[in-house]
Amino acid sequence: MGFTKMLAHTLEQNKLSKTFKALGHPARIAILQYISNNPDCICNDMVRDIDLAQATISQHLVELKKVDLIIGKHIGKKTCYSINIDKLYEVKQSVGSFFNETQQGAM
Repeated sequence: MGFTKMLAHTLEQNKLSKTFKALGHPARIAILQYISNNPDCICNDMVRDIDLAQATISQHLVELKKVDLIIGKHIGKKTCYSINIDKLYEVKQSVGSFFNETQQGAM
């Protein structure tokens, strides 16, 4: 989305949209679920258990990190991934507010 179009929307709308865009791919959902069930996992763990190439998983991890849904902690040469609980809670609150406000407008 162009910069001028972003100005037509609130900061909250733009943030929520970016998060939804990051969540809009089934591989990213699978990766988030995997990380949630396997905290501090590394990319090679995901490659072994999710039927995707290492490069593909790495690209999806970058997109999830861009919106702060995951945290990468460097331990030696490896990066261990975990869910950013604070961001997840923020998204949950934003989505809840969005649906509550939308539902109230429909009544």
